Amino acid sequence: MAEEILLIAGVAIAVLMIFRMYVRGARCKSKTKLHGKTVIVTGSNTGIGRETAVDLARRGARVILACRNQVRGEAAVAIVQREGGSKNVVFMQLDLASLKSVRSFAETILKTERKLDILINNAGVYMQGTTEDGLGLMFGVNHLGHFLLTNLLLDRLKECAPSRIVTISSHLHDYGNLNFDTLRTHKEFGVGESAGSVFRIYSHSKLCNVLFTHELAKRLQGTNVTCYSLHPGVINSDLTRNMNKMSRRLLKPIAALFFKDVEAGAQTTLHCAVQEGIESLSGRYFSDCAVQKVKAKAKDDAVAKKLWEVSETLCGLS
Repeated sequence: MAEEILLIAGVAIAVLMIFRMYVRGARCKSKTKLHGKTVIVTGSNTGIGRETAVDLARRGARVILACRNQVRGEAAVAIVQREGGSKNVVFMQLDLASLKSVRSFAETILKTERKLDILINNAGVYMQGTTEDGLGLMFGVNHLGHFLLTNLLLDRLKECAPSRIVTISSHLHDYGNLNFDTLRTHKEFGVGESAGSVFRIYSHSKLCNVLFTHELAKRLQGTNVTCYSLHPGVINSDLTRNMNKMSRRLLKPIAALFFKDVEAGAQTTLHCAVQEGIESLSGRYFSDCAVQKVKAKAKDDAVAKKLWEVSETLCGLS
């Protein structure tokens, strides 16, 4: 009887290990070193952003952690330096919910950093709220702040080409739709405080990420700067920290079994940032370290162009 129990337990553990390997997904296989390269990772004080920064530091890059909270950002620097085995990691304050902060950050970068080789637009929020500029928080942080940041740093990226821009989206972009009348009225692509409303508005912001990358690639043709959007996987990180306590409690055991850990969740970001030979795929959407097909609405030229123009206006770039 004891032998049967041990056998069953052994099989169960083996099955669980295989399942977890499946959940973890593909790995970035590139061994590219980044000595002499400079990388910015937004929202890198925690989660997949910090794990991405650790890997890039190991490769020899100068890594700038662009984070809103100074205390958490400086604490993250110590972690990234230790785990990445590099002292060439610094914190710079960036609040994507403030266009003024984005401009100030970009100005500092252009004054103090001679090089910029990779920009990783990683930061994101999943909660209702309003930015300093009166925009919906998810639209403002997940899309517009990164849109402005990218545009302000574009000339430096071109000077340092070949260079890359990586924007973290989500498979939830499939559920997004961009209603520009709603944006005009509410400064956000949706309204409502219910769980369903928040989910939809987040999905709209993630569709913005994919469309932004689609349009950006067109504008970067011939510059040797390439760009990619991606789904990192369903991650057991703190993006859900703003959910209510009961929802987090219910999600915890599910996340432990079915969600990727942050190290696995950083792999597609790293693939898009350093993998050799993907330059011809600029503007495309990736998941599990491979390019993926997207629905027509995620590569709609007219909508992508309109989103770009509206974003320019809201940022004061036009």
